[in-house]
Formats: sequence, C-alpha cells, structure tokens
Amino acid sequence: MTGTIGHPRLFVGDVQGCADEFDELIARAERRFGDDFALWLVGDLVNRGPDNRRPLERIREFVEAGRGEFVLGNHEISLLSIGLGLRDLGPNDTIGDVLSAPDAAGWLDWLRQRPLVASGHLEGQAFAMVHAAADPGWTLAELVGMGQKISARLSRSAESARRFLGLALEADPLRDALGRITRCRSLTREGGWSSEEPESPAWAWHAEWLRRGHDYGLVYGHWARQGLHVARGLRGLDTGCVHHGRGRDGFLTAWLPESMPRPDGGRPFDVPDDRFWQVRARRKYYEPV
Repeated sequence: MTGTIGHPRLFVGDVQGCADEFDELIARAERRFGDDFALWLVGDLVNRGPDNRRPLERIREFVEAGRGEFVLGNHEISLLSIGLGLRDLGPNDTIGDVLSAPDAAGWLDWLRQRPLVASGHLEGQAFAMVHAAADPGWTLAELVGMGQKISARLSRSAESARRFLGLALEADPLRDALGRITRCRSLTREGGWSSEEPESPAWAWHAEWLRRGHDYGLVYGHWARQGLHVARGLRGLDTGCVHHGRGRDGFLTAWLPESMPRPDGGRPFDVPDDRFWQVRARRKYYEPV
C-alpha cells in the first residue's frame, strides 16, 4: 500500500484548473500546520479552468517532497490521450497551456507515472483514494491490485500508454476498469457501469458499494452535481469549483480527518463528520460549448 507517513493529510476535491482557490487552500493549510501536512488529490487537477500548469507544479512539489499523493482523473486521461495523438482538443478543453508548452512531453511522462489508486490507513482504518468510483464488489486488495495493473500499462512507455488508451472499453478488462475508476457515476441494469447520472439514487455506484458492507473507506471526486457526499465509509469531495455560476455556487473542498480527534471516539469514516474546509470559487469559469 502507498501512504504519506508522518503528516496530517488534506484530501482535496477536483481542482480543474482553479489555481487561485487551490493556492488559497494550501495557504490556509500552511498557516495551520506549517510544513507539517500532506496533500492527497482525487484527480482532475486540470481542464475546464483557466490555469492548469500552476496546480500541476504545486502538487508535483509535494509529491517529490514525499508530502503528496495524486491519482489520475478522467481529465488527466484526456490530457494524455490528446498528448499521445489519440484525439484532438475539444471546444471545452482548456489544457492547451500544458500541451503547447516546451516541457509538455515531460509533463505527459510525469502524469503517466501517477497512480490510479492510492491507499493507506487513517487511525488504523484502511482506505483508498480514487477519482470516480470502485466496482462495488472489489475488496480493497482487489481495487489496489487493479490500479497497479493499469498503472503498469500506462507507465511502461508512451507507446504502451497510447496503445492501451486507444483500446475500446470492451476490448480489454483493464481498459474497462480504467474507465470505471475514472468516470463511473452509476450502475446499469445489465451489470455494467455508466458515466451518466443514475436513474434513481438506488443506481448510484456507491449505493451498491454501501450495501456490500466493505470494511475500508473510500475517498473520491468526479461528481460535481452530487456535491459533498458524506456517508459511512465514503467521502465524495467534488463540489464543483470550476462550475461556479452555472446555477449554483462552486467550492474547492478539503477533508482533514486527522486535524482533530472524533469527539465520540469513532473511526475516521464514521458519520456525522464536519472536518471540512471549503474555498468559494472566485468567479464563473466555465460554460460548456
């Protein structure tokens, strides 16, 4: 299992190029903890927002200092796919600032080395962090193992990553698992998964995950319309910072499970839980074309 040892952890939801809000959150952590904290990011650090390089540079500093974990989200997969020539920039993509830079190849190589699943323990409770979802039937060991197999395909070489990402989901179980981990929101009646909103709450992927009674916790993002999701064993942290002004307020959210002990002596993923920080989006960033 991976894990940043010795620092209180801030688990941070989808940044998506909202660099100013990300900087504000880090500054608040520095005022509170000095250098004694670690950043764990649920993916989608880039795209839709105005400044993608600054958040990438900041988390890379934390990762290389042993104070950070960053799992790939669907927008990092899109960035890799475009950079590897598998598709063109779309009208809603704002990652040209990364792709057009002289060091673009270096960033693509660095991203290919990032994990799909990060795991560890919080006060003795095992947990994993993914971008979007886990198969409800996977144990923690199965989830971590699946992430390692996918990461091996991406990190081996740029050509290996290009071939893998170019596969149809149905062509390879690992390619399908990558899609589930980075894009899933709901389950289908046929037993598969979908990136679409569920038909009813009962078809949300995490509803079935909860029914399975897993003994590990799960931190995730990806689902801005759902908002902050606090349930026993689950912390969903995407609160739509980049979607501010599209009929709602957007926030960048961090969960600080080690910032204070639970008053009831419960485990970190128990509920209720109020150990969250939120930074309100400074302006409207994104309107889909």
